Amino acid sequence: MKNIDLNLSLMMDGAIQEKLDGELQKVFDNIHDLNTEAKKKREIMIKLVFVPDENREVVSMSSDFTTKLAPVESVATTVLTGKDIHTGNIEAKELMSGRPGQGYIDVNTGQVKTDTGEPVDVIEKEMEKKNRIIDLQNRA
Repeated sequence: MKNIDLNLSLMMDGAIQEKLDGELQKVFDNIHDLNTEAKKKREIMIKLVFVPDENREVVSMSSDFTTKLAPVESVATTVLTGKDIHTGNIEAKELMSGRPGQGYIDVNTGQVKTDTGEPVDVIEKEMEKKNRIIDLQNRA
């Protein structure tokens, strides 16, 4: 027979095991996250704290879990920003081509697009609508 019979899986109606299971789920989710470094260490630390009473007969026990996961790797992009000359609104869009003002061909669709990824043909149609000259002398 053991002198100290404390089974962490059964104590507190299984609460410690339940907390550990939750932390293990976080660790394995992090391991399978493709945005983290694969070989980085992950850690779960279980801290058990014992506080005895004055007579050293009754001991209050608590558990704390500290989990260290691999950080998500950073991702960088370039954003173009400016003010719309017609509305005065500030705009920001991701630079999709290599340089500001440079168009590109979308490899997925084959469409020619602007530096911010807008289809050039759509923009040209909008420009035609805006630049349509109205003949005020035409009475037809």
